[in-house]
Amino acid sequence: MDYLINIDNGGTLTDICVAGKEGLFYTKTLTTPADLSECFFTGITKAAEKVTGESTASALLQKTDLIRYSSTQGTNALVERKGPSIGIVTDEPDFMEQIRYDDATSSLFDELVGSRVSVIDTVDGDDEMDATLVQAVNSLTTAGAERLVVAISDPEHEKKLKRIFLKRFPRHLLGSVPVLFSWEFAADSLRTRRLWSAILNTFLHPTLERFLYSAEHRRRAHKVKNPLLIYRNDGASSRVAKSVALKTYSSGPRGGLEGTRALASAYDIPHVLMIDVGGTTTDVGSVEDLQIATDRKGRVNGIPTSFELSDVQSKGVGGSSIFRVVDGEITVGPESVGAAPGPACFGFGGTEATITDVNLLLGILDPETYLNGELRLDPERSQQVIQKNIADPLDIDIDQALLRLEQAHSEKIAEAFSSQVRTDGTTTLAAFGGGGPMSACHAARVAGVNQVLIPRLAAVFSAYGISFSDIAQSYEAEITELGSSEVDTIHTDFLDQAERYMFQEGYAIDECDLVWSIIVENEDGSEHSRHDLDESVALESGQRKILRLDARHSLPHPALTATLPVAEGAAESSASRSVLTADGERKSTPVYVLEDQAPNAAGVGPAIVEGPFFTARVPEQWEFVVSDTNDLILTDHA
Repeated sequence: MDYLINIDNGGTLTDICVAGKEGLFYTKTLTTPADLSECFFTGITKAAEKVTGESTASALLQKTDLIRYSSTQGTNALVERKGPSIGIVTDEPDFMEQIRYDDATSSLFDELVGSRVSVIDTVDGDDEMDATLVQAVNSLTTAGAERLVVAISDPEHEKKLKRIFLKRFPRHLLGSVPVLFSWEFAADSLRTRRLWSAILNTFLHPTLERFLYSAEHRRRAHKVKNPLLIYRNDGASSRVAKSVALKTYSSGPRGGLEGTRALASAYDIPHVLMIDVGGTTTDVGSVEDLQIATDRKGRVNGIPTSFELSDVQSKGVGGSSIFRVVDGEITVGPESVGAAPGPACFGFGGTEATITDVNLLLGILDPETYLNGELRLDPERSQQVIQKNIADPLDIDIDQALLRLEQAHSEKIAEAFSSQVRTDGTTTLAAFGGGGPMSACHAARVAGVNQVLIPRLAAVFSAYGISFSDIAQSYEAEITELGSSEVDTIHTDFLDQAERYMFQEGYAIDECDLVWSIIVENEDGSEHSRHDLDESVALESGQRKILRLDARHSLPHPALTATLPVAEGAAESSASRSVLTADGERKSTPVYVLEDQAPNAAGVGPAIVEGPFFTARVPEQWEFVVSDTNDLILTDHA
């Protein structure tokens, strides 16, 4: 076998990047939200034609070692609050007050759970608890709960309740209402963190579940035996059975962060902010001194969870975000038209204005070359929806509407990352995703960033970044008051668990790197310090000592070498396009094909650079230079 397939499934487009001995192959296809396995196999089929010359998925799959998959569907669902209604079974009367401890948690809880909380008494006898549980489940499902979380204060009482659950509600009777038990899901001593992890995982799980069921069925039809790996937010991959839905939150952008770190290393850039502008969200992350900010107990929408997550923030603005006029002002997102029906210009029935429609009418996008000519755009449909939804309500002409929409979108994207910009001017903005290259320069200027990096693989960069992942798993246990023999028992148990895990992934434990550490955790659950296993660690009042094992099997990674370009010659334009400028005039603007430019070729804005599956806009007073790897380095001279 010769190939590694990486797939990043977005709300509007799905990206496929294939690594082989001959180099990298990549393509894109429209996401099919009704059945994600459809775009999964369509993308592999399109990639197969590029790699093997045969337009069948089997031709590529039979020569593939691994498939690594990430999805932003769960992230998008949380941003748009589109998911299952959740019900809670608890034994704590003040549960809602404790878990709704600030504005963010109160708002999210009200939208995901609301009043669907049943309080039961777990100290009753079995018969009384049995009857109480049946009544609680019936009341929650009657109130519209589609999934349940059991959140009991004592883990032993929760286990007892689970036994009653399984007896009273066998799977075939409970039907389509899955149940998650909080202590079983995350044995985290910090209660609110554990419970929020259970709630968020319950909300995110259905999207992943539907895809995996359908994908596994279709993989069997292709007689594919090679494993499907789920790419996680912590930067590692694991088989489906070992994956947690919560760790897929912003997993695609984590791939982008890995690619960004490779760029930062290749170009020796100290601080790189990435913006991955997709259809529904703009995902923001930071690489500082080649380090990706990762929290041992990461946050989702600012809410602490029990799992390690990278510090990626997803904002509800992207290429398919809906523009509306509210009280005389233009709003952007978080609601998105997604891939179905998509922007109006796609011609699939969309009736809302998006930035894709705006860029088409501004003249930035060529209706004949979108997605490398695979999807023809319809300017008339874009004009109709912008006239009806924006220009008419604001009583302005269409060109004024376009400029105001562009400005609103740039400000919204800048808002997503401006707080992380260094004040010393050393921040570089790495922009990718379908919309990143079009929006980056305007947003960078708003945020005070004067250097932008657009990689040649911008359109599929998160899929490319997944190539840097390994097989990995971590294990933790509190050992604060345990004796040496008890710690030795946990040590042995962790080794056994890691060996079984890696065996199930297809690797021997002696093929893995094992790193032991001691973590000191503060009373509020935050990490205080980390130490080698043999260090003497003293605790302060309220602190806890955690034993941790990290097990990792390294997979092949791509090599990225590049040097910062120096402008040595003029880039050669191949065409021109009439573009609406900020002064309200349409001017002839040169178009450069990125693949046709020599290293160190340079040009100045206003200009358009067409890359593979992406369009980059170079505004006035910006200069672009092409690197030896066909990346774009842009500098603002304003």
